[in-house]
Amino acid sequence: MERTFSIIKPDATKRNLTGAINAMIEGAGLRIVAQKRVHMTQVQAERFYAVHAERPFFGELVEFMMSEPVVVQVLEGDDAVARYRKVMGATNPAEADEGTIRKAHAESIGENSVHGSDSTENAALEIAQWFSEAESVG
Repeated sequence: MERTFSIIKPDATKRNLTGAINAMIEGAGLRIVAQKRVHMTQVQAERFYAVHAERPFFGELVEFMMSEPVVVQVLEGDDAVARYRKVMGATNPAEADEGTIRKAHAESIGENSVHGSDSTENAALEIAQWFSEAESVG
């Protein structure tokens, strides 16, 4: 069993899509083993997206992630990282495959409804930023 990290982003929570997105996640064979709704602070958003700190869109990204609540999650399943990235779809919803979260729900490249870890190593780091070991109960 592998774990990955997910965020249901502000554009999706604002439109009450948490249940629809979770249904797609579970339909892809992933289990949601930890979940909480949070309103990111500036410190949390800047820390989470620190890898993009030098990019011109960093400030806009931080503001967006603080604009509405998000749902942070730990997902578990066989090949969870790759499986979740497949069900998320391409970052650009116009290029996302049918049946993916972004094709169904994303509004734009920037407001693309979900985040998912890109490796098991990053998943472990991202999970640790939001959840204690006791909170990922399976």
